[in-house]
Amino acid sequence: MYSRLRRLAAACRLVAPAILLFTVFARPASADVAGTIVDQSGRVVPRAYIRVVDGTGAESAAQFADELGRFDLKTTASGCRVEATLTGFLPASAPCAAEPIRLVLRVAPIEETTVVSATRTEAPTSQVGASATVFTAQDLERRRLPLLADLLAGTPGAMVVRSGAPGGLTSLFVRGGESDYNKVLLDGVPLNEPGGAFYLNNLTTENLERIEILRGAYSSLFGSDAMGSVIQLFTRRGASTGGRPHFSGEIDGGTYDTFHANAAVSGGSERFDYNFGAARLDTDNRVTNSALGNTTLSANVGVGLGGRATLRFLGRAEREHTGTPGTTAFGRPDLDAFFDRHDNVFSVSLDDQVNRQFRQRGGYSITSSHQQSTNLVQDPGYTATFEGQVALYPSSDYLNDSRSNFDRHHAGYQADWRMTTGGPGGDQILTLLADWDGERVHQHDLLAATETRNSRDNVGAAAQYQLLWPRVFVTLGGRIEHNGNFGAAAVPRGTVVFVARESAGAFGETRIKASGGTGIKEPSMLESFSLSPYFLGNPDLKPERSRSFEVGVEQRAARDRAKVEVTYFDNRFRDIITVVTTNPSTFEGQYANVGLTLARGLETVVQVAPPGPVVLRGGYTLLDSEILESASPTHPLFGLGQQAFRRPRHSGSAGVAFSWKRVDGDLNGVFIGSFVDSDFGLFDPPLVTNPGHTTWDGRVAVRLTPALTGTLAIDNIGNADYSEPFGYQPLLRTIRVGLRVAF
Repeated sequence: MYSRLRRLAAACRLVAPAILLFTVFARPASADVAGTIVDQSGRVVPRAYIRVVDGTGAESAAQFADELGRFDLKTTASGCRVEATLTGFLPASAPCAAEPIRLVLRVAPIEETTVVSATRTEAPTSQVGASATVFTAQDLERRRLPLLADLLAGTPGAMVVRSGAPGGLTSLFVRGGESDYNKVLLDGVPLNEPGGAFYLNNLTTENLERIEILRGAYSSLFGSDAMGSVIQLFTRRGASTGGRPHFSGEIDGGTYDTFHANAAVSGGSERFDYNFGAARLDTDNRVTNSALGNTTLSANVGVGLGGRATLRFLGRAEREHTGTPGTTAFGRPDLDAFFDRHDNVFSVSLDDQVNRQFRQRGGYSITSSHQQSTNLVQDPGYTATFEGQVALYPSSDYLNDSRSNFDRHHAGYQADWRMTTGGPGGDQILTLLADWDGERVHQHDLLAATETRNSRDNVGAAAQYQLLWPRVFVTLGGRIEHNGNFGAAAVPRGTVVFVARESAGAFGETRIKASGGTGIKEPSMLESFSLSPYFLGNPDLKPERSRSFEVGVEQRAARDRAKVEVTYFDNRFRDIITVVTTNPSTFEGQYANVGLTLARGLETVVQVAPPGPVVLRGGYTLLDSEILESASPTHPLFGLGQQAFRRPRHSGSAGVAFSWKRVDGDLNGVFIGSFVDSDFGLFDPPLVTNPGHTTWDGRVAVRLTPALTGTLAIDNIGNADYSEPFGYQPLLRTIRVGLRVAF
């Protein structure tokens, strides 16, 4: 027995190396296939779909690139290739043996854009199920509109209402919502006044590289105020220039003694980048005492901390002074009234990419808005006239002198975990975040000798889960918001995108999307704490709430030279805060939650890029709104069954951009149909329906030298004269000529 065991052991010693050698060569070797996805300009492309295929075309590994365009797969296939695809880009591939792998996805004629606001992570718009409009750096360069409100006017579902010429009170209504249902952010920093109000009077596009507009309720990510839309502005960042700064500047002027100028300097190195900009806009506008002067200053500085983290400092200031002549379409202007507004933003943030799976971000910011409204001279009264009608009573001047200071402290933290599983599990991204807002308000009425100070602290925590498959993209999330006035509220949101047909030939890709969510908005400080007996504050107010739902389809055609999007939306705004009369004999009243409005409709967006130098675009919005609950149910304008105030049933836009040799141009038109408006009892019969208007703007830029460009801008080409809202006069045709320089 012992001898047999010895012979068996000896045989094993001889056979074992052969078995080991066979195992090594017989088992396929597992190799890393890693690289980066970029577009033709060198910018990273996030969330492209990456496949490893063998010589027969069989897939051995797959994943989505991360937010920095990186991928890392393991494969056992020999002689394999890496393939990358993403809607709006031409596919690309390279051998697995390429080292390093750098795939360039060339932009299709109708390109895809990246959006951050929809998920608070970088993602292609085709994967997030959001109704989004993105203005890229190229769009901003081509449109050359100094004021943000003019850019937003052509956005689907949006209605911009400006009281007269640039600098006047400017409000935005989206998909039937109120003007304070829009969350406005600058690089993630909230800009809204406490209670949601944000007026676009003097907010400029200067030194911005991208603007994102999301339509729908997004309180699940951004808390209070994101009831109807989110508007996020992104400041330009410096690029690595090898130590040599890059300079750009522009100067133009023309009609109404308009003067506009800006300058910026930027640069950077491997661990440091900077961008500083300054701009000035002056115009006398159309009528006496309506002149606008506005200064914009901005700065963005980033400092690398090691190889993974970046510390960033951001600052921006807007300084506005404008005359407020009043309803000059009805009569003489107010000759001394004016409005001053000084807005400031400062933030510091840290972005730490710990590894490929985990990223964390945190920061602190403070925003302030100091506003002064003054009218100290009693102008003589007058009797208003308009289109042949004479007012029922004379109009008088009302003196005022008020100061309002709004301060918001904001601190936030966000963590993103990326889990790449491949196969049926798909890729997954988990986001956890928390925010704190400290709101401080100081209001002083100098004529009435009254002064109030109010404060409120809000805390929110949210979770979001994204699941990514090649043809299905799902996002689920929710937030708990604790407000210093109304207590706690929960706001969920979910979206799904389904690729019903992949791109094949001329017909193109078909995507179906659906999303739904809820929104909340806190009361303003006035609504909560006002001491006036005519609009008494109510500390027990509930938040205003919205429920939004939408479903749509996106169809690409003609080998990505055409795209059509059609979206049906259904919004419900409830617990709307308004003044309820408590004593009819004295007209005393108090704020209460009584309003309910429905807003449903259809948005259509078309883009066409035929062969050649021209790109066409167009959009149309049908809005069906109805007031279902009101504090004044029989009121002819705000009563039951009426259409929402100053929100047109029909609106749209059309445009064409062209680039030929040294000439670039853009022509854009905005159509606003009739809408409910009011003269507030001034005439008989009363003015209750504004007929709307159509305007066209044009831009031409001619490259004279590599560093110098001549510009021509014409606003309101057709010289349309209208009154929006009633009594206020916009600018007629405006022409500006200028030069741009960059080196």
